[in-house]
Amino acid sequence: MNILSFESTCDETAVAVVQDGRKILTDQIFSQAKLHAVYGGVVPEIASRSHVEAISLLTERALETAGLTRADIDAVAVSYAPGLIGAVLVGVNFAKAVASVLKVPLIPVHHIRGHIAANYLAFPELEPPFVCLAISGGNTLIIDVRDYTDMHILGATRDDAAGECFDKTARVLGLPYPGGKPIDDLAQGGDDTMYVFPIAHVEGRPYDMSFSGLKTAVINLAHHAEQTGEELDRASLAASFTKAVSDSLVPRTMQAVKELGYKRLAVAGGVAANSRIRKDFHDAAEREKIDLFIPPLKLCGDNGAMVGAQGYYEYLAGTRAGSDLNAYASMDVSQNYTQSV
Repeated sequence: MNILSFESTCDETAVAVVQDGRKILTDQIFSQAKLHAVYGGVVPEIASRSHVEAISLLTERALETAGLTRADIDAVAVSYAPGLIGAVLVGVNFAKAVASVLKVPLIPVHHIRGHIAANYLAFPELEPPFVCLAISGGNTLIIDVRDYTDMHILGATRDDAAGECFDKTARVLGLPYPGGKPIDDLAQGGDDTMYVFPIAHVEGRPYDMSFSGLKTAVINLAHHAEQTGEELDRASLAASFTKAVSDSLVPRTMQAVKELGYKRLAVAGGVAANSRIRKDFHDAAEREKIDLFIPPLKLCGDNGAMVGAQGYYEYLAGTRAGSDLNAYASMDVSQNYTQSV
């Protein structure tokens, strides 16, 4: 089954074709990073307009690259939540038009479910149940993946997402947007014990997290150094900050795996590309004798293939949408699309 899939929830326009939920035939991505870098973050209006400009040509390129015709497409999948509402609407409306013209089913896909499904593309042997930590610019969630379309949130950030914290810290350090890779690169030469940052805990909710205090601590440290003329060790600050993020994520996630009695753990999302976080999870999984799944870097960020992968399992579960499919800025990953066609 060939699924043509669309992703436009933030600042990447992506179109892919995925076969049977596990094989990528093509994955075309247009990144808007350079468009937004001058502003130090994503500008929603610019993102929406860029999606409009790119999505049609990207679709033609995807079909050509895969060596397929329109008649070879069996279904269309699209991220419909969560994300920047204008950006999501571009993908949703384009996907509705394509599905209508091709006379094939339209499958709505939750963006975070897509990130989880990136692991199915990288690891054909991975099947639910397992715990997944989804870490990105807009979300930080510990999820019990009971089945391909049956998920339960175990814990989440109460405020900022881990990825947002990386971007704000990068700005403080004078690094370019997006901040994840520049911080990762800078941290390689730093001492992660030089600066001590807070790790928040939520009373009665052991799997919930908070990153606003960490972000504030970094800002205050930088401002204090500027006001007193103290020279910051930027590499060590980046390393110490990354350690604090990892120390907030890894123990909680590992505890969730042990509590549920699972032997499989997946990590997904853009922040999963961070080398320190990847290493800390590998070390922890090895100690606990747990099978760890983290997708290659190209599948950590937003892409169309992950939407096609999850779209296949949504299709098997009977998920369909009609021409009235809407876009949503926020939505619980455990919520299934139930509208009947």
